[in-house]
Amino acid sequence: MPISRALPVAPLLLTLLAPGTASLPSEPHPTPASSYLPRLVVEGGAPAAAFLARGHTPAEGETFGSAGPGIGAEDHFRAGSITKTFVATVVLQLAHEGRLGLDDGVEEYLPGLVRDDGGEGSSLTLRTLLTHTSGLPDYMTALPPTDPALTGAAGPSARPVTPAAAVRAAVARPPVTAHGVYAYSNTNYALLGMVVRRVTGHPYAAEIRRRILGPLRLTGTSLPGARTTLPLPRSRGYHRSPADGTVRDVTDADPRFAGAAGELVSTLDDLDAFYAALLGGRLLAPAELATLLDTRPTGGRYGMGIYPQELSCGTTVWGHNGHITGSYARTAATRDGRHVLTFRVNTDAPPGAALETGLLEAEFCPPARSEDLRD
Repeated sequence: MPISRALPVAPLLLTLLAPGTASLPSEPHPTPASSYLPRLVVEGGAPAAAFLARGHTPAEGETFGSAGPGIGAEDHFRAGSITKTFVATVVLQLAHEGRLGLDDGVEEYLPGLVRDDGGEGSSLTLRTLLTHTSGLPDYMTALPPTDPALTGAAGPSARPVTPAAAVRAAVARPPVTAHGVYAYSNTNYALLGMVVRRVTGHPYAAEIRRRILGPLRLTGTSLPGARTTLPLPRSRGYHRSPADGTVRDVTDADPRFAGAAGELVSTLDDLDAFYAALLGGRLLAPAELATLLDTRPTGGRYGMGIYPQELSCGTTVWGHNGHITGSYARTAATRDGRHVLTFRVNTDAPPGAALETGLLEAEFCPPARSEDLRD
């Protein structure tokens, strides 16, 4: 979710926010962004941090930077709510194909599951799910933080709550906002995952693999389903207890509860490639790409599975963040997709808005070149 709306929830599985292996050039002189990474460790309290950036032109190549031990350029990690951009892309592709309409009611696809105040669900459309303007409660807060489905506290016999069951728990509660008002909710994207299955006959994960991962050759990205381990190579993921500061290794975790709202596993290189392709027009037709980036329904805060952030230099970057067990990640890119950066820390404690914005500005708002100053 956009950093201004980050909320603490369950201790183990937190609110779900945000091709091939690259050959990385040597970097004898740190870039402003890589020089910023130690602050994520020292001030942000992350065990380690890393980023991978792609420049404006092919000649600029890629830049990798890291701080702290045990985190590599090719590591797989949990990308959390960055999953939402993939899901939104699939939904808009289906809209382009005429297989669904963004203003169709949720009731048309999932009859009886979600009701609005009038009891019919007709005002809850796919568009309101995509833009988080449905008013539906977030299923991450619909269950108590001590629920075994979230913490695994009940031992090996405990079964994770499925997204469908979590959605039912959420929609049984009153709306959190008036219809049409922006309020970030993982429930929206869990429902969209169900809609994709109803429309295509295939799980949303299969459609993401067929429509995005395959064509872009994102071989480091997966939707693990019930798999609790990360592919190799990987770095460890950690959770620090806010109560007593105890640090736990939470690298292995069941991602089923996250579902279409945040189960994605990826790499720095794959996420850079995905957002470059999306914003560069390789995945969506122009009309659907414009719809994806239309923030008017949310007052400029969110598009569809993607959100903008204006930096102090006047540049606006587009992307998403992901906050899940043992991992926090963020991808940001210029509107044309030619300049993109993904960074991550191997803890589920976000670095904080100031540190995150500082890193983005170090990358996207570099100091003026001497020849520019002479003009």
